Amino acid sequence: MTGGIATAVGSWPGADPREAANTVLGELAELTHLPELPGRGLGADMIGRVSALLVDMRFDTSTRGYRLAARPGAVSRRARDLLRADLDALEEAWETSGSAGTGRVVKVQAAGPLTLAAEVELHGGHRALTDSGALRDLSESLAEGLAKHVAEVGKRLGARVVLQLDEPSLTDVLNGSLRGVSVLDTVRAMPDPEALAVLDAVIDAQAVPVLVHSCAEPPALAFLRRSAAAAIGFDVATIRTRDLDSIGETLDAGKRLVLGLVPTIDPATMTTASAAKSAPPAPVTWREIAEPGVRLIDRLGFPRTALADRVLVAPACGLAGAPLPWARRALSLANEVARAYADDPESLTFS
Repeated sequence: MTGGIATAVGSWPGADPREAANTVLGELAELTHLPELPGRGLGADMIGRVSALLVDMRFDTSTRGYRLAARPGAVSRRARDLLRADLDALEEAWETSGSAGTGRVVKVQAAGPLTLAAEVELHGGHRALTDSGALRDLSESLAEGLAKHVAEVGKRLGARVVLQLDEPSLTDVLNGSLRGVSVLDTVRAMPDPEALAVLDAVIDAQAVPVLVHSCAEPPALAFLRRSAAAAIGFDVATIRTRDLDSIGETLDAGKRLVLGLVPTIDPATMTTASAAKSAPPAPVTWREIAEPGVRLIDRLGFPRTALADRVLVAPACGLAGAPLPWARRALSLANEVARAYADDPESLTFS
């Protein structure tokens, strides 16, 4: 993974995999991705989709989400069918665009092991995270399934592949802020070394670069810096002064940053009613989107060439909840910012 390019987190609005594949393939020339369409419901969301990837483990549903199942059922079949449709749509778009065999890079995404174990239940209703044996089995199954998935995508597309692990629950796992089966039942905070061993075991099992992304607020940056991930992605709006040292140390460690700079909701739609009456809101510009990333690098004391060499640009999080016009605009803005970072970052000024 190089800097100065745009990508997206993964999820996309709507339920048409062909439209989604054609859109992201057209907009993200250097690091496109396999779109996720959680709007299709059961088995299409971040956790349910993993049921299509696991080896010898499957999910069914519980009253609160998903739980481990003794045998394949409707959830697993639906997850596999949806993932297969997504891969078929991307392969068709890939061939139509002339990308097959060019060595173009594609990113695939999946829930990371800690978030997965935090969200999937055992038969008794407890989170899989609370059982060391279940956590180990789930992580090993995920690692093996992801390696097979990555190999299949690379073979079908004739592409280089990057794997993204999504860990939105990571901060809660480390802080012990997950609820148990009742109000009185709490889930213990997982010590950093234990959590790091789980995450790194999945990363180390892959033969491709791995990006770990977290939309948590705050993201566990000090923890992720110590991981085996090649890149770390987060929403820049969640960063506070206390996070700066961890970000600088991440860059010093040779990792890439995927900065979530583009809002998942059009800022113009968040204008107050009184302001809207006086004047229509001005569309957000790439320069407004670019500014926080530039100021971050300046504040850390790195040369601005780091924006071209070490920083990728993305939406703040997934775009599944965005209107389709804004989702498309978000990718366009990410591209404009990435080009500005890559072309001449030293010339960027902000009033």
